[in-house]
Amino acid sequence: MTVRSSRSYLSLRQVLTVPYVALVLTLALTIGTLSYVAGSRAVETVSEHHLQEIVARIGQAVDRHIVGSGAVLEAAFPNGMPAPTSIADDLANLRTRFWIATSLHHDPNNYVYYGNRLGQAIGLYRPSMQEGELRIKLDAQEHRTLYRFLGINGALTFASREEKLFDPRERPWYKAGESSKQHTWTSVYIDFRTAELVATRARRVASATGELEGVVATDVSLQRLNDFVGRLNISENGLAFIIEPDGKLIASSASPNVHKLPDGTNVRLSAAESGNPLLERTYAEVRDLLPQQDRGKDDPALTRVFNGPDNEPVYAAFDRIKDDAGLEWITVVAVPRKDFMHGVTENVMRTALAALIAAILATLIGIRILNWVVADLKRLTDAARSVGEGDLETPVGVVRRDEIGELARSFESMQYRLRTDRLTGLANREAITRALGKRIADYHTRANTKPFALLFIDLDRFKQVNDALGHHAGDLVLVEIAERLHGALRTADTVARYAGDEFVILLNDVDNSTAAENVRHKIESLLREPLTSVDSESIAAVRFGGAVGLAMFPRDGNDTDELLKHADREMYRRKFASRGETP
Repeated sequence: MTVRSSRSYLSLRQVLTVPYVALVLTLALTIGTLSYVAGSRAVETVSEHHLQEIVARIGQAVDRHIVGSGAVLEAAFPNGMPAPTSIADDLANLRTRFWIATSLHHDPNNYVYYGNRLGQAIGLYRPSMQEGELRIKLDAQEHRTLYRFLGINGALTFASREEKLFDPRERPWYKAGESSKQHTWTSVYIDFRTAELVATRARRVASATGELEGVVATDVSLQRLNDFVGRLNISENGLAFIIEPDGKLIASSASPNVHKLPDGTNVRLSAAESGNPLLERTYAEVRDLLPQQDRGKDDPALTRVFNGPDNEPVYAAFDRIKDDAGLEWITVVAVPRKDFMHGVTENVMRTALAALIAAILATLIGIRILNWVVADLKRLTDAARSVGEGDLETPVGVVRRDEIGELARSFESMQYRLRTDRLTGLANREAITRALGKRIADYHTRANTKPFALLFIDLDRFKQVNDALGHHAGDLVLVEIAERLHGALRTADTVARYAGDEFVILLNDVDNSTAAENVRHKIESLLREPLTSVDSESIAAVRFGGAVGLAMFPRDGNDTDELLKHADREMYRRKFASRGETP
């Protein structure tokens, strides 16, 4: 019987090394795939929130830019005040009111003007806070005369007389105000002096008998809005723009909004003819979508993914801005997917390289490094999934100094911004609602069976502060109140800005209603203290303070909505009771 021996043509080192290297390379490929998938999921979640946040920031900037125009017109001609038949009959008062009106929001509302049905006109232009230029014509057939002066009652000095006859009744702003009983906006147009885009807000002014007597208007330069959009740090190839419904550009970070023709004439550019391929492609994707949406004012921006001009995916978010005067603009932000994926792709390559080096150097080190990478990526993936499901509190738990760590820190920073009120730094409405829900869940699961209290705060006469000092001063007041509330509470308590001038406080672990009442009285006393962030003399007549509603859990409600409603109702009872009124 012949016995055949088996022979191996591979050395022991090869037998041990080749399968190991193949295994490690397979693991490296698997890890790279997992990294890419996890990064893609994170990108989808992060990109949507990031773009919606930028769209919201643009919307807030637009609102801040135009919101003062209505107050300017009301200051120039208070609602219900009849206009004089002739401007000459009330010239001094008109000049004073126009000076005050152009002081409210000097940038951008530094020009207020009025024309009447007789063809008379008066306008006040403020080159600076100290200077004024009065433009008057008291007869329809005469040319406007320009006078310069200093201070509200400064002496008039003749400056010039216009050569071209100006008839206010023929101007677009007059016709717009004449045909509407409410505030109205003209179409955006190019100012012939500055070559910048301008929008005009107008309102009809009635006579003592209620008939049309004239139209008052103010110009709003859109240059600062264009500068704001241009300075947005979106991404390497991302862009943002604002358009009118017909596609005409108002502001853009990627192209000019005005084009000068060879003959020197300035014309507006449309998004479809901007010369930027990504902008034109983005506009083509979204122009027919937004008008079809039935959306509320507080709904987040719409998002869309499409192939860009280079056939690479592009993420876009867009929203519509409207006001009660007929303004309707569309804000759009677009970022190529490769901008979001850049860090993820680099990380995948480095992870694979690290795995290969680990296979050459040492098995143990290689396996430990790979396990370390996978664990961190899993944490990031889990955190991204939690954010996608609405949980903004889940910590990522990744502490690294490489690209994964940078992505984790960016992710945690995004979570913080999503649950934090940008103005005051307090928790926002979503965060306090979730904190309240978690506290109720802890009570029902016996994790924490101590009672707690909810305070609902509404500031008194905050609108009067805004009207007297402007929205910037109102923001300072909100920040000051937020600091007071935060400083008065324990570390275990939570204070949040709920909406506008409303705040909510979660008093954790309150022994009884008496303790909660003591905190309420303390808060009400804090709210009545004089304001230090604004000129208190300007609002000395305003009795500032706030009403605080109280709800005890579980006495006044067993879920979040019941507690908030109870505290809200009690707040209103106290507010009306302090005024001697019945709610």
